[in-house]
Amino acid sequence: MYSGNNAYANAGNAYKSNEVMTAPKKKLVIMLYEGAVKNLKLAKIAMEEKNIEKTNAAFIKTQNILTELMSTLNFDQGGDIAKNLMALYQYMYQRTVSANIDKNQDTADEVIGYLEELRDAWSQI
Repeated sequence: MYSGNNAYANAGNAYKSNEVMTAPKKKLVIMLYEGAVKNLKLAKIAMEEKNIEKTNAAFIKTQNILTELMSTLNFDQGGDIAKNLMALYQYMYQRTVSANIDKNQDTADEVIGYLEELRDAWSQI
């Protein structure tokens, strides 16, 4: 049985996968920031809806993105900038854990603010 919507979804997923595989590093970092912001906004919506599973899933996706950002830091080349980014990523990670436990939208907004500033800074490079 043919499902047109499924074919479009598969094509869209293939396009996104190809975009990630061929994107320059700068674009990948920006995409990670955007993904983290998107997931935090989804977590806030899920909190409003009192949907604990969706809230938790969105926070975990954000935490996974932050972990990925931490794992890509190059301390040999990045020096103090890499160290400062690591500290900021760790702080944001802990704040997302706290926001998830407390279901606190203000804490999520704090992290969104940091991520948007970082995204904007990378966009200027």
